[in-house]
Amino acid sequence: MKTSTLHPSSPATAPETAAVIRDYRKRTALRIAILAALAMGTVAAFVLSNMVGAMSLSGGEVLEAILHPGQAPGQVATVVWELRLPLATMAVLVGAALGLGGMEMQTILANPLAEPFTLGISAAAAFGAALAVVTSVFIVPGSSDLSLALAAWLMSMLACLAIGAVSLWRGASAETMILLGIAFVFIFQALLSLMQYRATTESLQQIVFWTMGSLTRATWGANALIGLALLLTVPVFVRYSWALTAFRLGEDRAMSLGIRVNRLRVISLACISLLAATAVAFSGVIGFVGLVGPHVARMLLGEDQRFLIPGAMLCGALLLILAHTVSLVVVPGVVLPVGILTALVGVPFFVVMILTRRRNVWGA
Repeated sequence: MKTSTLHPSSPATAPETAAVIRDYRKRTALRIAILAALAMGTVAAFVLSNMVGAMSLSGGEVLEAILHPGQAPGQVATVVWELRLPLATMAVLVGAALGLGGMEMQTILANPLAEPFTLGISAAAAFGAALAVVTSVFIVPGSSDLSLALAAWLMSMLACLAIGAVSLWRGASAETMILLGIAFVFIFQALLSLMQYRATTESLQQIVFWTMGSLTRATWGANALIGLALLLTVPVFVRYSWALTAFRLGEDRAMSLGIRVNRLRVISLACISLLAATAVAFSGVIGFVGLVGPHVARMLLGEDQRFLIPGAMLCGALLLILAHTVSLVVVPGVVLPVGILTALVGVPFFVVMILTRRRNVWGA
């Protein structure tokens, strides 16, 4: 009798199997609906961010300027394409990069407080930018903004390469990465303070403004580079989506399933570093998005990386484009650094989310 009850075709198990299949299909349909809602919300916020500003535009005017720039009035097309659309596009791309990077960082380190900046990426980028401003070491002829971005990117990648090399040498454990990241945060913050101490008044203002996080340096070239970083890394995460999902069961169980944990962690770290370094190089230090966006995605979609990867990208993009929109209207005629708003609005939201959530998404 025991053997018959365990047989897949047994009448006792058939209803249970059918119920499991129905439940899986319902959950899949719900997740797809949530992703569709997030995508629609991001598109709506994207259009709204192009409507507000010193010159108010209607949604129809914005859509006409975007979809049919030749038919839109010249002034409207100029305002949208040259002033507003690059900033809004960068907000979506940077938000998606930080959201995805933060989600995968939390996965490979098994730490709900992890984000790309946990490993000192933002501190290294800030030092690189300050070094470019104060010493003019990294000079690209004719483009000071590109020089600053290049310096920030190179310093971030050097820090990540150092962490990756030491982690490989020591076994690529989560503890090693976190401890190295903390050490790098303090090192680069000290070096940043040294650069600020040596800087002139004008250079100091430029450094402080960069560390606040802003989208005002957005250009189509910068957006293309951030988009390229996403195009290079997203397929890698999708390729390892099953392994990353199994990673959440714990390292021992993942290894029992045949997953090479250390190799996967290093590959993920390389992709996360590319995403975060590229985003930070052009936008400066923008906190909160890479921390809270993944948590919101996990609460809505669960741990299945097939849905969590696009969900984290959409949550990060939606959060940052909303913050960018608010930054345009808080002080009329002035674009506030978006990093200030993400901290002021995001931290209380994050605390409320922690206190009111009904289940522990980390299974602790």
